[in-house]
Amino acid sequence: MSLRIAVYSKEVRAKDLPYVQQLMEEASARSIRLFFFRPWLEALRRFSDQSGIVLGKKLVEGEVDSFASPEDLQSGRYDFLMTLGGDGTLLNAITLVRDSGVPIVGINLGRMGFLASIEKRHLAKALDQLLEEQYSLEERSLLQLQSEPALFGDFPYALNDFTLLKFASASMITVHAYLDGVFLNTYWADGLIVATPTGSTGYSLSCGGPIVFPDTKNFVLTPVAPHNLNVRPIVISDQSVLRFQFEGRSRDYLCTLDSRKATIGDAYSLEVSKAPFSIRLLRLQGSHFTETLRSKLIWGLDSRN
Repeated sequence: MSLRIAVYSKEVRAKDLPYVQQLMEEASARSIRLFFFRPWLEALRRFSDQSGIVLGKKLVEGEVDSFASPEDLQSGRYDFLMTLGGDGTLLNAITLVRDSGVPIVGINLGRMGFLASIEKRHLAKALDQLLEEQYSLEERSLLQLQSEPALFGDFPYALNDFTLLKFASASMITVHAYLDGVFLNTYWADGLIVATPTGSTGYSLSCGGPIVFPDTKNFVLTPVAPHNLNVRPIVISDQSVLRFQFEGRSRDYLCTLDSRKATIGDAYSLEVSKAPFSIRLLRLQGSHFTETLRSKLIWGLDSRN
């Protein structure tokens, strides 16, 4: 039985279309069946009509299979979900994959590519290794946000991070943090980040947080521009429960889960803990997280030589 791969992307860019074409051609040559995310597929067709760029006959004439919802991925019909884009695209895909167990294959058409770690030039190689089962699956933990009133609909989870931030150009905020019901600290800062090991190389890293390897069972708590310079990022067990109370001169605050955001007020009650399920990311044989760190952060290279 041939592989069945759901393909997800969130935007249409002219420079990415050659890789869409290549994917279809390489998959067809290997008898791999592709199912395109329906809203993106429709956008591809509109883009072709408006731009005059000629796409493959199957795309234009509607011969491509598609999927549209988390329920589709829960059906057990798909062997993998492939994302075409950057890390943001993969994070968006999490809202579809959810707890389905479908492994995610991230093809990097973006810039950084910590999550979408397979470079576009290796697209054909990636398909071969999927067929030959030359890969490993990494279990990645997620955060769960419990809030009153409720936020983020029926999917209050994040693969990278939760943040609580001041709104727009408002002054800094005060965040009272409690760890397993015990007072931890009061942060006077522009905000606070709770990152998973996966998210430790994202916003948390840019705010001075440590890099945590994906298989460690931790959260990273990182203040954003803290007023007290002796307040540092800390690493805690992912079995911990964090609760936050906050206040500031503004009545509006920004709360995010990965790329999703909501405006909240200081009457909200927020609690962050480990989600009851994980996401499976595929890593090709011969690839390792340390290699990703070296290449993306340009470690070991001396610009003088």
